[in-house]
Amino acid sequence: MHSVYSKIKHPFHLVDPSPWPFFGSFFVLGFTMGMVSLMHGFQGGLPLVSLGQLGILFVMYVWWRDVVREATFEGCHTQKVQAGLKLGMILFISSEVMFFFAFFWTFFHSCLSPTIEIGYSWPPFGIQVLSPWGVPFLNTLLLLLSGFTVTVCHHSIVWGNKKIALVSLFCTLACAQVFLWLQVFEYINAPFLICDSVYGSIFFMATGFHGFHVLIGMIFLSVCFWRLQADHFTRTHHVGFECAVYYWHMVDVVWLFLFVVVYWFCGN
Repeated sequence: MHSVYSKIKHPFHLVDPSPWPFFGSFFVLGFTMGMVSLMHGFQGGLPLVSLGQLGILFVMYVWWRDVVREATFEGCHTQKVQAGLKLGMILFISSEVMFFFAFFWTFFHSCLSPTIEIGYSWPPFGIQVLSPWGVPFLNTLLLLLSGFTVTVCHHSIVWGNKKIALVSLFCTLACAQVFLWLQVFEYINAPFLICDSVYGSIFFMATGFHGFHVLIGMIFLSVCFWRLQADHFTRTHHVGFECAVYYWHMVDVVWLFLFVVVYWFCGN
C-alpha cells in the first residue's frame, strides 16, 4: 500500500483494470438470448438462461468482492470517494422512486377516471378488494419496525457497540423475512388474479415489484451482517452499510404509499 497509494496526490479512487464488466455483459447477453429462445420455443433456451443466471451471480459475487477488498483492506475509499458513492446511491434510489411513480400514475389514471370497460367504477366491477387492516397492516408494522431497528444498528455502529448493532440488524432481517412470507400468503389467498382487470394488474405489479425490492434489500443487509461480524465496518468508515440503510428506508417509504393508495384508498 505504501509503494502504490503513498504517491497519489488526490483523494479519488482510480479503479484498476477489471475483467468483470466484460464477463458480466457476456452473461447478460447469453441470458437475454436464452429468454428470447425460451419464449419462442427454441431448443437450448432453458440451458442458456440457466448459464446466464449462474454467470451473472458469479460476476456479481467476484465484482463486489473486489469492491469490498478495495474499501476494507486497500484503503481506496477515502472520504471523497465515500461521498461520491453515497451520491450515486441517492441517484439510484431516485430512479427507483420514479419507477414506482409510474405505477401510482397508472393507478390514479384508472381510479379517478374509470372507463366503460371496468364498469365506470373503482374498484372495477366484480373485483373484491383486500381489507387493509389484515395482512397489509401487519406488513406495514413490520416494515416500520425494521426501519427503526436498522436505524438503531446504524447508530450502534457509529457508537462502536457491535453487539447491539448485530442484534438490531438481525431483527431487521427477521422482519423482512416475515414480510415476504406474509406477502406470499396474501397472494395465494387473494380473491383476484393479475389478469383480472386493470386493478389486478396494477396490484400485483406494484406490490410484487416492491416485494422484489424487499428481497434485494434483505440480501444487501445480509451481506452487511456478515461484514459487521467480520469487523469490516468502523465508526467512521461504513459506507456500504449506509447505502443499504438508504435503500431500506426507500423500501419503507414506498410501502407506506402503497398501503395508503392501493389498500386503504380502495378498501374504504
